[in-house]
Amino acid sequence: QVQLVESGGGLVQPGGSLRLSCVASGIIFSIPAMGWYRRVPGKQRELVATMPTGNGGNYADSVKGRFTISRDNAKNTVYLQMNSLSPEDTAVYYCYAAVRKNYNSASFDYWGQGTQVTVSS
Repeated sequence: QVQLVESGGGLVQPGGSLRLSCVASGIIFSIPAMGWYRRVPGKQRELVATMPTGNGGNYADSVKGRFTISRDNAKNTVYLQMNSLSPEDTAVYYCYAAVRKNYNSASFDYWGQGTQVTVSS
């Protein structure tokens, strides 16, 4: 089994910053991709940022220039640095990981439980 545990959410004022972390544990051979989605009640889940094993990240247009995704592959951890936060960023943020359990298996997606980010004055 694979588990993802997020941390770092909370309440922040507009213009502030937060850093989310997500650690994957369990039977893991490799993690081809990790990333973050978010969901606002009543709306569809939205991709925030994803990152393959190597360098480089893909971002939603709404967060480009404000959010930065990074990974520590040795620790099976993905981070999301969020700067210049606005009330529109308020959502539950979910970590995901595409995990391969052995060298000849396909990857499967696993999800964390979510962490609430609230941007309000």
